[in-house]
Amino acid sequence: MSENLLERTVFVVSDSTGITAETFSNSVLSQFEQIHFEVIRIPFIDSPDKAEAAAERINRCATEQNERPLVFSTLVNPASADKIRAANCTFLDLFGTFVRHIEAALGTKSNHSVGRSHMGGLSKQYHARIEAINFSLAHDDGQFIHGLEQADVILVGVSRCGKTPTSLYLAMQYAVKAANFPLIPEDFQRGSLPKALAPYRKKLFGLSIQPERLAEVRNERRPNSEYASLKQCRFEVAEAERLMRMKNIPCVSTTTKSIEEISTKVLEEVGLNRRIY
Repeated sequence: MSENLLERTVFVVSDSTGITAETFSNSVLSQFEQIHFEVIRIPFIDSPDKAEAAAERINRCATEQNERPLVFSTLVNPASADKIRAANCTFLDLFGTFVRHIEAALGTKSNHSVGRSHMGGLSKQYHARIEAINFSLAHDDGQFIHGLEQADVILVGVSRCGKTPTSLYLAMQYAVKAANFPLIPEDFQRGSLPKALAPYRKKLFGLSIQPERLAEVRNERRPNSEYASLKQCRFEVAEAERLMRMKNIPCVSTTTKSIEEISTKVLEEVGLNRRIY
């Protein structure tokens, strides 16, 4: 970390897990590269008493650091939100800011139900995500070919190019049943895709990666092996991309993209945006 980098404390306060607020705060704060943010999540603030305790913690931080911390809040209970708002901080009300405008647009009041955004345990969407996660785990790395007809998308690419994390992210976030298959030297010698994928050509989506980055990733797994050598990585990437071009499989490089960006590209290309929850 640079010695000239400024540091600020950020609190993420929520009546539930705080994941929504933390995700939003990370996106916003990433625009300020000159500052290092220490993010402290305070979840499950589901009563005014807990909110008051959280406010005291925020006040102590402000006093110790002589700086007003930023506070991202998704508290829906007005009494709890007021406790935090009164603290010595810059209060950013993520739900309240939008809910007021939506209430005006719809001509109706919101429920103000604590933790409602995470009350999905019995919902259809929640069960769909769990089912998709189980499917993706079972169909990881081509280990189980039965049931591929149920897949929404099948990711293909060389080993360690990002297929598994992308499959799981699609399942967890969007309830997409994503299988993945490795492309290996035997496929390149035959000049064809694995036979198990033949019936599902329209479901295929390719992931590629720069050979230099692939060599770095593979060396973390198998140091100084032929599998991780730059020569082998260059060969596999070139052959995989050639095979995907030959089969007209849409493809994206994962080298400089986040898993969110990769997943969004897959959703767009395969026409799965309708599945976003």
